[in-house]
Amino acid sequence: MKRILIVSALIVCVLISGCTSTQSSGKGTLQFSTSPEGAQIYLDNQYQGTTPSTLTGVSMGAHTLEFRYTGYQSWDTNITVNTATSTYYAALTPLASQTVQPTLMPGGSTIQGSTTGSQPIVTIQESQIVMTIGSTQTFSGTCAGSDTVLLVLYGPGAYANGMQIAQVPVSAVNTWSYVWNPGNRVISGTYTMIAFDKEKISSATATFSVVGGGLVSIISSSTVVTQGDTVTYSGLCTTGANSVILTLYGPGQFSGGVQVATLSLNADNTYSYKYTFDLSRPVGSYTMVVNDQQNTASASVTISLSS
Repeated sequence: MKRILIVSALIVCVLISGCTSTQSSGKGTLQFSTSPEGAQIYLDNQYQGTTPSTLTGVSMGAHTLEFRYTGYQSWDTNITVNTATSTYYAALTPLASQTVQPTLMPGGSTIQGSTTGSQPIVTIQESQIVMTIGSTQTFSGTCAGSDTVLLVLYGPGAYANGMQIAQVPVSAVNTWSYVWNPGNRVISGTYTMIAFDKEKISSATATFSVVGGGLVSIISSSTVVTQGDTVTYSGLCTTGANSVILTLYGPGQFSGGVQVATLSLNADNTYSYKYTFDLSRPVGSYTMVVNDQQNTASASVTISLSS
């Protein structure tokens, strides 16, 4: 009987230890909201988007939390994360004699907030909404109230947590410009460049896409057809482009190539297109070529048309 009690006690201890271990290795969920909405969220000094937002998979333990919004005082606190869902709300306090007013910039970039008075004001715009891998991107804008602009880039891969790209001097007429040349050390996707004044009181963002570095493919439903038949062309595009272009080469008027379709990609980056070779089409060999929208990759398939 005594042995049974000892074994039972050991089992209970193991179970308790296992539960404790599982709990300590868990992750927490944080919900953020502010008034006004749109404040930048920084967890342990790493940008995590804007409010309102929910962040999952946060490691347990002590962290620092900060909300930043142009024209308002920064709000920060120390938090302790556990496996439960924790909610954090802050009513941000406007800076004295400041007026916050969102502004839309050319090229789709947005100022997070502008201020009147002595606070810095930063603007930014990009030279290309869509850039290809291997090319350069020029960022430019204005900055009043600061002699330096800090550029921080967010995007896929190495830029997931944000990376400071440059400290750019501001000219005597409050303008600045910077040429970003990542070469081939960048992957396709959506990127956001944030421009701060040197004290990070004011900021502005420019969002753009990078394409290239991938492949396009094409297959046909048949390689031998007769006049009047319909052929289905389909494939995949992994260059980061939003669409592909189909161009047909063949006898007669198609000798120099005729663009037959521009197709938006599906959510899984695939496409499909039905093309009919009408009865008046000359017999012979036809090649359908597919390019991504920015012409960074291409592929082709050839069919034989008979009468």
